[in-house]
Amino acid sequence: MREVFQQELREVQDRLVEIAGLVAESIENATRAFNESDVTLAETVIANDPQIDALATELDELAINILARQQPVARDLRIVVSALRISASLERMGDMAEHIAQLARYRFPDKVVPKNLRGTFVEMGRLDVEIAKKLTELLRTQDTDIAEDIRNEDDKIDDLHLSVFDKVLGEKWKGEAVDTVDATLASRYHERFADHAVSIAKKVMYLATGDWVPDEA
Repeated sequence: MREVFQQELREVQDRLVEIAGLVAESIENATRAFNESDVTLAETVIANDPQIDALATELDELAINILARQQPVARDLRIVVSALRISASLERMGDMAEHIAQLARYRFPDKVVPKNLRGTFVEMGRLDVEIAKKLTELLRTQDTDIAEDIRNEDDKIDDLHLSVFDKVLGEKWKGEAVDTVDATLASRYHERFADHAVSIAKKVMYLATGDWVPDEA
């Protein structure tokens, strides 16, 4: 019975890695669609999001089934409960990627943001893609150094997010109302994507070390 339980826990981890890989692919395609005004790629991201949702739901059902049948305790219980919370964060990351792709689709054939902000969004997208790939590896290995890398990359995205608001609220901003809305929404989606990754990284660090990383003031 114990061997079956350990196999089920490994399946939970494998499914998390699978979902994280799909999320990484989704954000990579979404940022390309956004930056290059590629409506075909945007449609692909939007069409694939239900797969991420379905896999997250299936994982939740597996975790709940394990809780009901195996009644795990101590660290095993933390693993299963954390998997439920990580699954929810991954699903939301997929949603953020979908929202970015939707902006690209709505504004096609035009670019979503004005020229003076495009470099900022290229960098935000690059960082989000990097974070997503590192998150997949973190879930596979539970390497705490990767978790720390994710937190550091998130700080960079936070700075870029603030810089977008500084520009659209500044006196020199000449964009139309729709440009302001698109820029602030897109920036928020990138920022929230990274925030969910940090939330997952904290949970993995807790499972690996037993120490909870507090939120920064």
